[in-house]
Amino acid sequence: MTTKHETPTPLVQRIHDSDTMAVVSVAGAGTAAVTWLLGVAGASRTVLEILIPYASTSLIDFVGSEPSQFVSEETAAAMAKAAYRRALQLRETTAPVVGIACTATIATDRTKRGDHRCHIAAWSGSGLSTYNLTFVKGLRDRAGEDEIASKLVLRAIAECAKVKFDSDLRLDSSECVQTGTMHYTDPIEALMTGHIEKAVVESGGSMRADSPFIGGILSGSFNPLHDGHEALIDTATRILGEPVAFELSVANADKPPLQEDEVRRRVAQFAGKTDIVLTRVPVFYKKADLLPGCTFIIGVDTAVRLFDPRYYDDSKSRMLLALEQMRQQDCRFLVAGRMDGDTFQTLSDIRIPDGFHSMFTAIPESAFRSDLSSTLIRQGRGNSK
Repeated sequence: MTTKHETPTPLVQRIHDSDTMAVVSVAGAGTAAVTWLLGVAGASRTVLEILIPYASTSLIDFVGSEPSQFVSEETAAAMAKAAYRRALQLRETTAPVVGIACTATIATDRTKRGDHRCHIAAWSGSGLSTYNLTFVKGLRDRAGEDEIASKLVLRAIAECAKVKFDSDLRLDSSECVQTGTMHYTDPIEALMTGHIEKAVVESGGSMRADSPFIGGILSGSFNPLHDGHEALIDTATRILGEPVAFELSVANADKPPLQEDEVRRRVAQFAGKTDIVLTRVPVFYKKADLLPGCTFIIGVDTAVRLFDPRYYDDSKSRMLLALEQMRQQDCRFLVAGRMDGDTFQTLSDIRIPDGFHSMFTAIPESAFRSDLSSTLIRQGRGNSK
């Protein structure tokens, strides 16, 4: 059966009228969806990028590893995840983004021994949806199978954008789209599973998955949050003249990762006070990748560890590379003094590697000093957690 593509213009227009933006990756089928999306006015409101990793080497490079099967639900999910990460890099607003992927094996100029099938996936900040279809072999030509796969690509985008999908797939009575959904109740749950890389919890309680943030970042364990932390935030806000948020990593370089109930307990301390960013990365050069352009507010004791090769597998070159990576992300450090025994130590007391001095600014003791310790506060409460 020979098929001529007909553009589902009303559906595409509704997608373009939504606020969802997408990176779309297709391999093997789904090319008509690209034409439809770009052929209806308003495509720039939806499409961030179109990717076609057609060669096996291209797909391996895109997803970061060689899949056990190039055409499978798992590979579609990996492609959608990579597309989502790309969308986060490309977006210029806080609009919701989604990664859409299609991998397929359909009719071609030779007879295939295996099934003709397509696998579509949509990766968003709130979950993953998959759509899998095995075609009746020989019922349609290549264009006919591509049309159905392309409509499923539109369905994946539409459902992420909460747009009604009303296009007829024209399936045979023996064909059925198998769907799967993994939905997270909120960004904290999604972060704990590794589905997203960061979450912002606003002081009013609302949460945003993988939301951009530029400003000051005060990282810590906040067990508990105390007056010293809040005073440092106030001081940093005055110095930087921009928003400052707390950051809690659910992973720790020296301790077991936090459990979800403990993360929620610590986050609850910030309700009504200020925003907190949650990540899964305990080291600053990885935080810089997630929070480019940010200024990290740290104590001088933390600055000492930044320059200590022991924290980089005893490699000075790795330490310098990490600093360079943070500089490339336009990240800087605002450094507060801390007591060390009987001495109040400041940034001037430590040696910054040559070439990196401009990344570090001292907070004068006259502007901020706090000798509070979370450890001592916990000990005073009889809490050793």
